[in-house]
Amino acid sequence: MVVCCGFTLWESEVEYDDGIQVIDNSADKLSHVGAAAYGVLRKKHRWNHHLLWNVSSGNVIGELHQTPPNRVFGMSRAMGSGHDDWFPQKMAEIMSRTTVWCDVMSLGPPDGLFMDEIKGALKTISDNAQGKESPVIIRMMFGNILGMPVNCEAVLKELTSDLPEDSNLNIWVGAWRNGSSWNHAKLIAVDGKYLHTGGHNMWDPHYLKANPVHDLSLELEGRVTNDGHLFANQQWAFIKKKQSGLIGQCAENLPDSMPLLWKNRVIISEYPRGQAAEFPPIFTRNIVPFYEKDENSVPIISMGRSGTLVFKDRPSDDAFIAMIDSAQTIIRMTLQDLGPVCIPNTKMALPGLKWPKPYLNAMARALWTKGVDIEIVLSNPGSIPNGLGPLEACYGNGWTCNDVASEIIKRIKKQFPTAEDGDLRKKVEENLRVCFIRHDKSTTYPDGGNIGLHSKYFIIDDVASYTGSQNLYDCDLAEWGVLVDDVAATEKMISEYWTPMWENSYTGEDCDVQTVMDGLEIDRDGEEVSQFSYLNQAKLEDAARQSTRIGLSSNAAFYAKEGYGDDEEKDKLI
Repeated sequence: MVVCCGFTLWESEVEYDDGIQVIDNSADKLSHVGAAAYGVLRKKHRWNHHLLWNVSSGNVIGELHQTPPNRVFGMSRAMGSGHDDWFPQKMAEIMSRTTVWCDVMSLGPPDGLFMDEIKGALKTISDNAQGKESPVIIRMMFGNILGMPVNCEAVLKELTSDLPEDSNLNIWVGAWRNGSSWNHAKLIAVDGKYLHTGGHNMWDPHYLKANPVHDLSLELEGRVTNDGHLFANQQWAFIKKKQSGLIGQCAENLPDSMPLLWKNRVIISEYPRGQAAEFPPIFTRNIVPFYEKDENSVPIISMGRSGTLVFKDRPSDDAFIAMIDSAQTIIRMTLQDLGPVCIPNTKMALPGLKWPKPYLNAMARALWTKGVDIEIVLSNPGSIPNGLGPLEACYGNGWTCNDVASEIIKRIKKQFPTAEDGDLRKKVEENLRVCFIRHDKSTTYPDGGNIGLHSKYFIIDDVASYTGSQNLYDCDLAEWGVLVDDVAATEKMISEYWTPMWENSYTGEDCDVQTVMDGLEIDRDGEEVSQFSYLNQAKLEDAARQSTRIGLSSNAAFYAKEGYGDDEEKDKLI
């Protein structure tokens, strides 16, 4: 424990770089990409080992879970009904394997078919748990987006509506916000063995209806699942800590519309009411059965961040930079965007938001010093699925591919001031390729709606790939994902996902060399904003809110009104 400026910080909240390094016995088979990530994690983030990162192992099960399926990349026609109903069914099937412990984490509560399937999974778990000595533990964690606190009681009531009165389950639904941070991780971890993680939220209108947004997750099996359970612990501990704090209780009874410094809001509900403890237990590895390591398992590094729940540490950020710096030949990325949310009809980010210069610097170094090829697929700006409104769902932050390319080349000039314009131009022509996602070379669906992309996926040198929840644009949320460090597994992912996407998306028309070069002098960052005033805090919170757009059209009942709620819900606000 360390005391700093009157605040008590736990060891996991303090960044150390004193030469002492973690030694992980599972790190001996890592590639140069995995070794680079491990090197920075063991040096800078040793206190977060087994909390926010770990070197582990597992197997990728089946094909990548991509919605819509990869066949759409070659299609020019509209998708039929039920095109991706298999996906919530698969998530529920993984959940239904639970015999001891299940963690579910997502940005917001499930709706539509996602809710129906998860309710069915809980019923299956309940049926299988009858007669067991101890109840099965289910923890569900969501994010309290600014202005939209989750009504955990309503969510829990719906989730358990089909369970028998004597169900042998203990279920907790929680949500939190700490300033402008909240949960954004997406995972299902079951019994320390079965894992599902990636970019998907659990929103029916975004994925299962007309003009669905593209997204990517994967199913894993093995010891890496323990890391998902352990990652969830810190967020549940934060909820418990804040619920017992007097200052937090006073502040959280004020409306979210009132800007406050260091504002928190946590909510929790438990089932069965009056029988389950107010807070869930903390996961430890001895709770679930021990599984022998599969001889065919591959190295996997789990990596995450907790946003403002910790003072300074952002392990996955540093790992991303190290991985990009390790590249020798090629970097491939499919991202929602690289730039922060843009003020409409301008070339400037919202106040307080900046372009992610540490990542851009690493890309620029790889491009300039090693001639690494960089290929990036982005969401088309203003992509809105299923006829939702722009405030309900909008994928793509407003930048062109020329803007993205200019920001990367700009970082070459910043780090290498003697770089000649002719050489920079050559890098854009020969090594840097940025495009919007397309189906059969078209950026729109047949009805004219823009095709959206929500995945957070990148490949380094075709030997290792990251799949998770973390965007590379500026947004300080709690995130989690995995680096699968295996050539064969990565090549399979490229074949299933990257190749059909790239072949149908890249046309060369999205980046113009002259426009990229002309844009090097444009300042695209948002205005500088200090958080130490109510007005500026309001600007920062608005930027954070717009960086995480969410639809309420089908699940408004699962979000509380600001400053209000039923009596049980108000009692739980801290």
